[in-house]
Amino acid sequence: MDKYFRVSNCKSAKDMWDTLQITHEGTIDVKRPRINTLTHEYELFRMNTNESIQDMQKRFTHIINHLASLRKTFPNEDLINKVLRCLSRE
Repeated sequence: MDKYFRVSNCKSAKDMWDTLQITHEGTIDVKRPRINTLTHEYELFRMNTNESIQDMQKRFTHIINHLASLRKTFPNEDLINKVLRCLSRE
């Protein structure tokens, strides 16, 4: 119902789409800082002490998925190398 009320006053399908897109994705001014923050998290990503590989992989996937939803992607080779470099010696 919330989505319906957001678009019920729109004059065209384009207006409806733009309204829903801004509602769910945010504006460029909102996306840019989110991309910067997530990119920073990606760059500094390390395996935490006493963290399992599965938990580390969940955190990494969470960051990558959020970046992908904001249209910021990395080549698979870079992602693989990043994960391998982050693993602890244990």
